[in-house]
Amino acid sequence: MKIPPFTTEEETKLLKPEIMQEIARVIDSGQFIMGPDVKTFETEVAEYLGSKHAIGVNSGTDALVIGLLAAGVGEGDEVITTSFTFFATAEAISQVGATPVFVDVEQDTYNMDVSLITEKITEKTKAIIPVHLYGHAVDMKPLMKIANKFDLKVIEDVAQAFGSLYQYKKVGSIGDIGCYSFFPTKNLGAYGDGGLITTDNDEIAEKAKMLRVHGAKKKYRNEILGFNSRLDSIQAAILRVKLRRIDEWNEGRRRVDQGYKKLLSDVKGVILPSEQSYTTHVYHQYTTRVLDGKRDELQEHLKERGIGSMVYYPVPVHKLPLYDFDLELPNTNKLAEEVLSLPIFPHMNEEKIETVANAIKEYCGSGN
Repeated sequence: MKIPPFTTEEETKLLKPEIMQEIARVIDSGQFIMGPDVKTFETEVAEYLGSKHAIGVNSGTDALVIGLLAAGVGEGDEVITTSFTFFATAEAISQVGATPVFVDVEQDTYNMDVSLITEKITEKTKAIIPVHLYGHAVDMKPLMKIANKFDLKVIEDVAQAFGSLYQYKKVGSIGDIGCYSFFPTKNLGAYGDGGLITTDNDEIAEKAKMLRVHGAKKKYRNEILGFNSRLDSIQAAILRVKLRRIDEWNEGRRRVDQGYKKLLSDVKGVILPSEQSYTTHVYHQYTTRVLDGKRDELQEHLKERGIGSMVYYPVPVHKLPLYDFDLELPNTNKLAEEVLSLPIFPHMNEEKIETVANAIKEYCGSGN
């Protein structure tokens, strides 16, 4: 039995007739760019997330760049974030002329250690980007308290946590701005690139809408330098279909977590992901820690048995050549050497969960 890290096979079988019908409808309409499906999706997703405004853009990276600019972040500013994330988080900060300032993460949640933020604040600090990594929310209440005290904007990176709750609020609706990715492997994934910006701030929303269409409120009346970053109508139509299933599919991921925990909780040398009381984890990735330097060996063991796994992320952002910052981030550096993401997808059945678990127990019980 071959088990990939992620697959949309079951999802595609279930949704293909409906999605093909929606694609045909958009094609027949001839409205491919900023058509009615984009506006309808924005309305539906804003309601789901509990945000006043939702602005569709071309990608999650564009959402971060446009979100930062709409929040007034630019040349010479500093933005506090985490180094244990995908490169796009820091890349967006650098793209607008600001400097990323990295804080260490917690070992149990993999998210930024909020208690370390204050010591990183300077007169140049303009914003904080908390990353809700792997589907687990950052502890937002103390973070927002710090942001309010120092008058900092909070731009949530929600690329991996669509639908996750923090104290009964959807992540992305807590800070000033939420930035989402609809990359096909995400919990809510398009069939191509796509992204979203959410905010309750009318001024930020207006600027974000301008930035996505070359800086214009009205066509051919460009007022600021912007981008060509629009969510297309076909992707919006697909996302509307899938949005109706997101809670069901996130619950499917949580079911896989329960299966893994039932079978692997007592296995020595492997630490399963935790879920803090303030959040509802949506397990975009099922990221474990493999101790004693054996992560790569276990990954190879799984590969030999047809089981895919991934390492997110083997090199922390602060160690990449573009930055190469000399920083003391012990938890970040340690996790980069230990994390291993096991297969997880909403329709993963018990047989596959048991197959993965048995392979891990085989390795950990063999004296390796």
